[in-house]
Amino acid sequence: MKRWIPFLKTHPTVAVIRLSGVIGAGSRGQLNDQTLGPILEKAFRRGKPKAVALEINSPGGSPVQSSLIGNRIQRLAKEKNIPVIAFVEDVAASGGYWLAVAADEIYADDNSIVGSIGVISAGFGAHVFLSRQGLERRVHTAGKSKSMLDPFKPEKPEDVKRLTALLEQIHASFIRHVKTRRGSKLENLPDIFTGEVWIGREAEKLGLIDGLGHLMPVLKEKFGDDVKLRRYGIRRSVWQRFGANLAQDALAGVEERAEYARYGL
Repeated sequence: MKRWIPFLKTHPTVAVIRLSGVIGAGSRGQLNDQTLGPILEKAFRRGKPKAVALEINSPGGSPVQSSLIGNRIQRLAKEKNIPVIAFVEDVAASGGYWLAVAADEIYADDNSIVGSIGVISAGFGAHVFLSRQGLERRVHTAGKSKSMLDPFKPEKPEDVKRLTALLEQIHASFIRHVKTRRGSKLENLPDIFTGEVWIGREAEKLGLIDGLGHLMPVLKEKFGDDVKLRRYGIRRSVWQRFGANLAQDALAGVEERAEYARYGL
């Protein structure tokens, strides 16, 4: 309301969106487009912010959800002509880096983990265990490719070849996204796209980020000492806050812990 009153000075405002956790459409609490969509829309449209800042702390997850969220950020930024600045906390790896690249500028801590531009598929094989227990796996399909990499049957070379081809296609899409967004900022090194990760200062040298810096100091430098923050993020329901569905929450926590552990966090 104050900005409509003549001669009354208003402070520049930056919308801050927290993107913390594993990216996926499954478990409660994960980052996904359905949950984040309304939050992003509100952050970009409310009160004409000078910029939108993304606080990112994510080891990655679903490439589809990463793409959906990233594309929504880019679309809103273009529609509203609002710059987007990403700030990496502990990690922005794999899908987490996909989200960071949706921003116009990326800043990180000197100890932040950045990168992992690759695609992974992990599973298990239990066919030996079943055999020892005297159990037989029975699967019937219509279509020779309908059943692939069944964890209860021996792994087939043709299934691995087919999965590898799919992963390579997703990897190529990831690489295109990074090259399109980062452009000439990137060093011309093949290792950047091998799934390797780097720590803050080295990531800056490679062009994966624009600099080392934290949220408030960078925003004050860009918009002045009187800059104000308007924060947005996923809110936990009353049931979640009071610990309902403890078993499901515990399982989701284990899965998320495993994702962060890949980077020693």
